[in-house]
Amino acid sequence: MSLSTHVLDAAKGLPAAGVAVRLDRREPDGTWTAVAEARTDADGRVREWGAEPGTGVHRLTFDTAGLSDFYPEVTVAFTVDDPGRHYHVPLLLSPFAYSTYRGS
Repeated sequence: MSLSTHVLDAAKGLPAAGVAVRLDRREPDGTWTAVAEARTDADGRVREWGAEPGTGVHRLTFDTAGLSDFYPEVTVAFTVDDPGRHYHVPLLLSPFAYSTYRGS
């Protein structure tokens, strides 16, 4: 399975570089285990995690302090059901709103 993310600062219309992102996996008992951490590159992307997340429920937690005074962090949970596919989870952030979707 491969996973990527992209953070866009919608208020500026630019990629958000240097954003800390943590990838966690939910264990069968409901607890979360950290899988990897990364920072977005100059294009606002994380392409490599250095870890294989595997199937199951995962979450990305974005440290958005400084990009939004209202949302100091944003967490997006998602399910990986096909380890042979690529998963892309972008975050579009503005000062008082955010959105995400399943990208390609």
